[in-house]
Amino acid sequence: MKDKNFTGIPKELQPWEGFSRDTQAVKITVDKRRYGKNVTIIDGIDPKSEDIFEIAKNLKKKVASGGTVKDGKRVELQGDHRDEVKRYLEELGFNAEVV
Repeated sequence: MKDKNFTGIPKELQPWEGFSRDTQAVKITVDKRRYGKNVTIIDGIDPKSEDIFEIAKNLKKKVASGGTVKDGKRVELQGDHRDEVKRYLEELGFNAEVV
């Protein structure tokens, strides 16, 4: 976490301290949208402990695709990139699962 003390609670009492990337259950799914387009959805990354916008930016570069962060907690990438995303998230230390 990048010293985000937006709550005013001392750092040692913050509830998200102690959670690490390997305890987060990240789910990777593919959804079919309009006109037969596929969208890879990455769900389960905790936005309080991780910079989800930075992760999305790096994922978009890694798979050479466009994408966005929806509702501040879900990453959507254009195209079917299940395997590449799973491999990259596991390199970062997440427990990724393709559904």
